[in-house]
Amino acid sequence: MFRLSLPGLGAALLLACSALSVQAQGVLDRIKSGGHLVLAHRESSIPFSYLDAQGRPVGYAMDLCLRLAEVIRKKTGARDMVIDYLPVKASDRLTVIEQGRADLECGSTTNNAERREKVAFTVPHFITGARMLVRANSQVTRLEELAGKNVVSTRGTTPLKVIDQLNRQHLVNLKIIEANDHQQALKQVAEGTAEAFVMDDVLLYGLIASSPSPADFKVVGRYLTTEPLAIMLPKGDTALKQLVDEEMKRLITSRDIYPLYERWFLRPIPPANVALSLPMSYLLRDFWKYPTDQVPF
Repeated sequence: MFRLSLPGLGAALLLACSALSVQAQGVLDRIKSGGHLVLAHRESSIPFSYLDAQGRPVGYAMDLCLRLAEVIRKKTGARDMVIDYLPVKASDRLTVIEQGRADLECGSTTNNAERREKVAFTVPHFITGARMLVRANSQVTRLEELAGKNVVSTRGTTPLKVIDQLNRQHLVNLKIIEANDHQQALKQVAEGTAEAFVMDDVLLYGLIASSPSPADFKVVGRYLTTEPLAIMLPKGDTALKQLVDEEMKRLITSRDIYPLYERWFLRPIPPANVALSLPMSYLLRDFWKYPTDQVPF
């Protein structure tokens, strides 16, 4: 509850207490009591979570979250459960989950040890790694070849931290630019204000496929990271995590997840109806033989 008459500090404390109360109650209990399920989504993380031509959130992770939402609805008996959609950016997605403003984050978020201090993750739905997007006429194939030049990555992402660490530890002498989102980073490469965009390669392929001029770009270089991507949820909500983990494992072991993968990575997708043509990697196939939320990172 928010009161306009409260001073700024009082309002902040009240909002913080409200968030803690929601987390203490647990998402399933809140839904049973008639509360809404809140799904956080990205706006340009193709093909995981992005907006279609009508401005609706769609994507591979969105489809998975809707499967999880149905399991939550059945478990709680909330026949008329309402789903709210909350757009987030790379820079605020952890905070939104940590503060209890959303129940699941449906996107392309890496499950790593640093983030697990604040939030929880379910079984990874994709494994990727950071590489470089450059203009098609670029001769660059290695990060080291960009010494003294502008390199862009998206604020709040693992690849940004990685290139910053490489820059400091190995004196690569990169001039690092932080973009607000993936589209802005792509634009900077297109306009020549950055020589390369470092990000998970699957997201780079998605951005290229959906751009007006796909032939203008290419993805190059070795993998700089290994990124297990997973749906994020509140830390400490044991009942929700158990339910979500069980459904993710069922989707994988029953192979119900495979048609979803094919839909978003092998077939034409909106808005440009261009296929990414990305077969499932051996890393993901091997990981899914024994699906778990435990990752060695």
